[in-house]
Amino acid sequence: MSPQDPEGPAALQHPRFARAYARAVVGMNRRGGAEHRRRLLAGLQGSVIEVGAGEGSSFGLYPAAVTDVLAVEPDDYMRGLADVRAKSAPVPVAVVAGSAERIPVPDASADAVVCSLVLCSVADQEAALAEIFRVLRPGGTLAYYEHVRSDSRLLAAAEDVLTPVWQRMAGGCHPNRDTLEAVRAAGFQVTDNERFRFAPQALTPPVAHILGHATRPD
Repeated sequence: MSPQDPEGPAALQHPRFARAYARAVVGMNRRGGAEHRRRLLAGLQGSVIEVGAGEGSSFGLYPAAVTDVLAVEPDDYMRGLADVRAKSAPVPVAVVAGSAERIPVPDASADAVVCSLVLCSVADQEAALAEIFRVLRPGGTLAYYEHVRSDSRLLAAAEDVLTPVWQRMAGGCHPNRDTLEAVRAAGFQVTDNERFRFAPQALTPPVAHILGHATRPD
């Protein structure tokens, strides 16, 4: 739960969207989402926190060098699905309630933090990235895979117009966030970043995504 969220945990529940997303993510993964996540997680090691773990699509893709994963998920329905997936994961995964703005661990606890299609929907992106910075050890890795604002002026303007309505329909999602710049502004050093267009569903247009890694400076 975000400290800036006066409505409390209920504001983090989006039951209709959660059920729709859980169905849609199957097709998204088949179209390339699973491979994106596999590349995102490759090379991670040690103790990992996955923020906004959703229904657990990433759990089966963690490399053997990861010793444990703390999967933080605010939505009750998604967390229930993630609990089931965690039981068959190749590495130990513990699923807990929490949000990106309030991760339930001490400072400098994680070797890596994973954000997979979550920084678009957090209530306060700046606060979420500050919290991720807090829980990472110096030298630790932020692994991010996000859809972001278009670099086309026309499409970006359309995203700006769409955002207020889309937020209400899609669990708080903002299609117009410049997440890479926000990562840099939070104090992370970007080590690699790929920008590409990807259509998560067959009948949707491709939109801008980024996939990369950044470190918390020593």
